[in-house]
Amino acid sequence: MAKDSYLVGLIGSGIGPSLSPALHEREADRQGLRYVYRLIDIDTLGVAPEAVGDLLRAARDLGFDGLNITHPCKQLVIEHLDALAPQAEALGAVNTVVFDEAGRATGHNTDVTGFAASFARGLPDVPLERIVQLGAGGAGAAVAHATLTLGAGRVTVVDAVPERAAALAAQLNRHFGDGRAAFATPDGLPGLLAAADGVVHATPTGMAAHPGLPLPAPLLHPGLWIAEVVYRPLETELLRAARALGCATLDGGGMAVFQAVDAFRLFTGREPDAARMLADITGLAGAVAAPK
Repeated sequence: MAKDSYLVGLIGSGIGPSLSPALHEREADRQGLRYVYRLIDIDTLGVAPEAVGDLLRAARDLGFDGLNITHPCKQLVIEHLDALAPQAEALGAVNTVVFDEAGRATGHNTDVTGFAASFARGLPDVPLERIVQLGAGGAGAAVAHATLTLGAGRVTVVDAVPERAAALAAQLNRHFGDGRAAFATPDGLPGLLAAADGVVHATPTGMAAHPGLPLPAPLLHPGLWIAEVVYRPLETELLRAARALGCATLDGGGMAVFQAVDAFRLFTGREPDAARMLADITGLAGAVAAPK
């Protein structure tokens, strides 16, 4: 018989404001499932990100069915897994782990499909020739793959750690072909943004625990579209500044929902209702701002 009871969780830093528990549990309730979603915050526990392997093993031993993984553990968790789904292996980042009946842990990445679905829904007609992406971490790897898969001409990755940006650009060129990706340091942003079609923001800046802008506000201009991965709050300082200039914008709510849709399916084998979950996040986090 199919299971009707699930225990899952989220490992990350500063995840107290996460809406993942409510998104998953509300959909499970509608499907008649007993579904408990726990937060495993490394800040609350007082452990380093490198402890993700110990937390993974503890969750497995306690009978968890799966875990979501977020900043700053999406890449660190990989060495502790038994297997990787092809997309997670190509990305070098994992945001979903599923335990099978034998306790084997398989890593997946639903950030790619989540961002792609949200972008196609929210910014369907924007130009994609020249994109600047801020952030080269686990989320950055996922959204860069997603934008190139959607047909972006070239993505330039900017990160405070140049080596990380260079490594991601090299990985993207190996996967999508030479010339599809480049990297730059933050001091190159003025020239890059002046010529760019849009900006994808994939760092924690703007989250409730990391307020602020990820770039100098004067660099924004009305010719840019802005896509955000942060969803709590839905209106980050970056989106507020961009909308004031008349930029087309996309908040992180859609990505949060669509990656949760895919994770729910992996955890339970059941098909969630994305429309209902989009309505949930509207109620949970405030009205999702429509793209302008």
